[in-house]
Amino acid sequence: MRQKFNLITLGTTNFERAMNFYEKGLGWQKSSSSTDDMAFFSLGGMVLGIYPREALAEDATVDHKGSGFTGITISYNAKSEKEVDDVLKEVETLGATIIKPAQKVFWGGYSGYFKDHDGHLFEVAFNPFWELDENDNVKLP
Repeated sequence: MRQKFNLITLGTTNFERAMNFYEKGLGWQKSSSSTDDMAFFSLGGMVLGIYPREALAEDATVDHKGSGFTGITISYNAKSEKEVDDVLKEVETLGATIIKPAQKVFWGGYSGYFKDHDGHLFEVAFNPFWELDENDNVKLP
């Protein structure tokens, strides 16, 4: 297997609400390849998919109800501590729940967590040890 992820799909309990959050709230542009019940957002080399939770679970042949923390978070790397604070303020005004306010963290960075309307955990972090390239991609050593 190549060391590459191409698509992260989030199952949503309310597709319209999710679209309002990403398109109108965050101002993200939906791809023209999106359909009435599946949205794709280009993330600079990766794609974020939004799809109804029950349909996504059916496709994976698992129970859509889930059970607590699934052991995954999605992270956004900010360019500064101020950007971390700004992003968390923005998503909170859009109805996201701040789970962990931004703070200095044990590994030397600055981060906080929020939960979207469907309970997906997002970390917003500034990592002073990781450089971002001209396309905002992380350049690992």
